[in-house]
Amino acid sequence: MTVLDKLYAPNELAAKLLDLLQPVVALFARGYVGWQFWKSGYLKITSWETTLGLFETEYHTPVLPPHVAAVTGTFGELFFPTLVIFGLCGRLGAIGLFAVNAMAVISYRQVLLAEGFEAALAQHVLWGSILVYLFVYGPGKLSIDALLKRPRF
Repeated sequence: MTVLDKLYAPNELAAKLLDLLQPVVALFARGYVGWQFWKSGYLKITSWETTLGLFETEYHTPVLPPHVAAVTGTFGELFFPTLVIFGLCGRLGAIGLFAVNAMAVISYRQVLLAEGFEAALAQHVLWGSILVYLFVYGPGKLSIDALLKRPRF
């Protein structure tokens, strides 16, 4: 064993131990980011008149009329988090939720990009980063996707 191998051995050991945590970290990441968006979608659907009012006055979605944007935004905040949380079509769910997150920033940019609202924007950056992790690396071994990939008899 060379000197370089001896110096690198602790890193190898740490990698082996930390690799065991990957499925749990992916599950936690899916649960956290999915829950954030699902809560928002649930709130929108349970207060539909308020939601429509916000899309008419506060949220400035490009291209879509306010009522269409309200329906598609609410659908996205309920459908994609469900996929992400369960890890069912996890990568596609993460990409869809990333698009919902990006549209939220674009539609509410007059607030999120204003001085003094850095923390609110930082939340969207955090969620976006977690979603990038999920669509690049997948939902992990503790997901329906992994269960469906297992060899069958």
